[in-house]
Amino acid sequence: MLDERHGAVSVAFTGVGAKELFKNESGGHRWQRLPPTEKRGRVHTSTVTVAVLDPDVAVGKTLDERDVEITTTKGSGPGGQKRNKTESCVVAIHKPSGITVRIDMRSQYQGRSMAMKVLSARLYQLECEKINNEKDTTRKQQVGSGMRGDKIRTYRSQDDQVTDHRTGEKWRLKDWLRGDWR
Repeated sequence: MLDERHGAVSVAFTGVGAKELFKNESGGHRWQRLPPTEKRGRVHTSTVTVAVLDPDVAVGKTLDERDVEITTTKGSGPGGQKRNKTESCVVAIHKPSGITVRIDMRSQYQGRSMAMKVLSARLYQLECEKINNEKDTTRKQQVGSGMRGDKIRTYRSQDDQVTDHRTGEKWRLKDWLRGDWR
């Protein structure tokens, strides 16, 4: 159990065959039952949506210095005449992404080091946002709307039956709960 909040549960399954076992479970699941307190025989229906996501891909790439253009310029701000004569500000531009970092320090050496660290952190953040956006898109495609008509499987406890709406197969609920459905 990774996370449990009101209305949402995140679970991770690992091991041999875990991905293969859960690859077709994404979508809406519908559970129909007759509660013992129901006097008129009305069927109660609950739905749950399932998304099956791959684990995160390792993001930690190193920054290639050939992709970075470093220039120096005069700094700005207080400091008097010396400030206006020395090029102590370092500007680093990552050519593939266009991200620009400007570090204004007294030492060019320290400025270069800091610019590379800041640039690397911004690129890492950009890559994380990209991966999260892809995961969100994948999840929304798998889950669907979550409405009752948007279903892949129905579990009917009163009939002791499980129906897979994609394949049309049916199983006994007791067998399904024991895992004897393959």
